[in-house]
Amino acid sequence: MSERSLEDLNHAQRQRLFHIEFRLWFLGSISRADLLRRFGIAEAAATRDLTLYRELAPKNIEYDSRAKLYRCAGKFRPLFEHESGQILSALSHGLGDQFVGERLPLIRSELPIQLNRPDVTILSAISRAIYQERAAEIVYHSTSSGRSTRTIVPFALVDNGLRWHVRAYDRVREAFLDFVITRIAGARLRSGEIKDHERPNADDQWNRIVEMEIEPHPALEHPDTIAFDYGMKEGVLKVKLRAALTGYVLRVWNIDCGDEPDMQNRSFQLWLKNPQSLYGVENLLLAPRLSDKWCTDRVIA
Repeated sequence: MSERSLEDLNHAQRQRLFHIEFRLWFLGSISRADLLRRFGIAEAAATRDLTLYRELAPKNIEYDSRAKLYRCAGKFRPLFEHESGQILSALSHGLGDQFVGERLPLIRSELPIQLNRPDVTILSAISRAIYQERAAEIVYHSTSSGRSTRTIVPFALVDNGLRWHVRAYDRVREAFLDFVITRIAGARLRSGEIKDHERPNADDQWNRIVEMEIEPHPALEHPDTIAFDYGMKEGVLKVKLRAALTGYVLRVWNIDCGDEPDMQNRSFQLWLKNPQSLYGVENLLLAPRLSDKWCTDRVIA
């Protein structure tokens, strides 16, 4: 370990070292070119930053001379604090500039209480598997089958409105499923090639686009308020989304999916005008009041 510490560095240096650690831990690799693109620094400065990170945390980073980049080492121990919500935001929307040091909101704001948060060590393994297109062996707690070890091929992180899950091919069940990240107790990357039938383009539910027509619920006294709230045109909101996400959206927004609207339940503000568009969608057990004739198997592991 170097005699230098993070406290000895200025803010710009810590930002660059954080970026190195972020890419190592959550994407699996970092190169000088990554630093050049991110910070607009010279090659010599990028080399110094990588050398400095290696001095501070020699067990975190190793050089791959064949690929000419640095990779995440097996005994990784982060130098910086990583908060899962922050990391999920960065993975989903790109890495911002305010991840090191004190983080203050620009205006006063409040967020709903989150009852569970993904473990960043688990999240790092899953995100590396996605980025590097590799399989992962996970220990998973399922509501239907309890604790088991599975090998999955993950390809996307999804915020379903209540929690984060990973969309992946399950080699045991030979199907694409949704795995709740907070139910994963352990994860490690596996070697070997991914087969064509395990890749995203083979996931019919992921690639199918559902076109829904949503209206203000007919039981509302002032439907124009809801139409204005959602920016509806001529009283209809047309939504296109992946079939794999449809059930989650219908549940989170509490959309009445009955063939006829429920005129007694005052909790509904939205009604799905064309429930027939959901035929063949596999996670519709989540949808409020949907007729059984549209429902198929659930896809939550």
